[in-house]
Amino acid sequence: MLLKDTEIIEFIEINAKIMAGKPVIKGTRITVEHILSLLSQDISIPEILTEYKGLEKQQILACLQYAENILEKTTTFDLDKMAS
Repeated sequence: MLLKDTEIIEFIEINAKIMAGKPVIKGTRITVEHILSLLSQDISIPEILTEYKGLEKQQILACLQYAENILEKTTTFDLDKMAS
C-alpha cells in the first residue's frame, strides 16, 4: 500500500534531540535505518514485530516508503566516470 507524504509523517519523525536527528518511528528511538538494516538481513516483518513489541506493520511499511521517497529525490553520479 502506497502512503502519501502526509501519511508518512504520521509514522516517521525527525527531531535533533532524538537519535541525533536521524529519521525514527514516531514515539520510539528506532531509526528508519535500523528497520531497513533488519529487512536487508532477511528478517521478516512478522519477526520484527515480534522482537519490537508495540510496533505495527504500517510503521515498518512507512520506513520503506520514506526510504523510497528519499532515493527518488536523490541525484546520483557515477564517480568513476567523473574522475576520468
